Amino acid sequence: MHAPARDSIRVAGARRVYQVRGGAELVALNNVDLTIRAGSFVSVIGPSGCGKSTLMRLVAGLESPDQGEVTVSGLSPKDAAAAKLLGLVPQAPALLPWLSVLKNVTLPLRVNRAASRKRAAVPGPSMEELLRKAGLQDAMHKLPSQLSGGMQQRVAIVRAFGLRPEVMLMDEPFSALDEFTRESLQEQLLDLWDELKSTVLFITHSVTEAVRLSDTIVVMAPRPGRITDVIQVDLPRPRGAELLKTPEFHHYEDLVRDRLRGAFHANAA
Repeated sequence: MHAPARDSIRVAGARRVYQVRGGAELVALNNVDLTIRAGSFVSVIGPSGCGKSTLMRLVAGLESPDQGEVTVSGLSPKDAAAAKLLGLVPQAPALLPWLSVLKNVTLPLRVNRAASRKRAAVPGPSMEELLRKAGLQDAMHKLPSQLSGGMQQRVAIVRAFGLRPEVMLMDEPFSALDEFTRESLQEQLLDLWDELKSTVLFITHSVTEAVRLSDTIVVMAPRPGRITDVIQVDLPRPRGAELLKTPEFHHYEDLVRDRLRGAFHANAA
């Protein structure tokens, strides 16, 4: 089991309200409570507009709650980010087109001395080793334009994990990829997570992806954005492709879909 006893992310009574046209209020999050143990992999799933990305922005320190509190490793999100405890993988890889793969993944260490010192103090694989683990050993000296979309996203994931953050925030990083590439990257992501033991908060719209990756699945509903269920996934690891065919895996897929439908109908009532 990855997770030690301490908490890595804590959200308590978080509420976030946006002002929209005409002076009306949009309640993106309302009274959200969530505790994530260190070293665990947690996915957040729900329909568009349920506040998934807002929740991630609060944890990342990009926004602040109007009410409630968010802490990361016992610090405010902004302090955690300043201490280089947070990593972020967005939907688009955002690689610098004039740098090679190896230079892209090592750039944060070259320009950020604090991150470089932090990484050097923690034993672990080098960036080259992480690239090899992600199947990018033949792409290290290529430019991003010479890579497929899936390979570019792998580079972005290695770049983020390579800083060895305590908490990794991933906002639908595989949403633009075809199903086969997506499944391949899920497996490589799990390999990197197993290697580096970061806490992962992962946003997704895919039920299958959430079940395959997660220790815990958080189900959200919109209007107002809120958590309606938290599902513990008791499936063995490692979770290779064969697991996706088993009755146990399908049981969790059905359970998550049922809870999503229940949240939708509750809103419609």
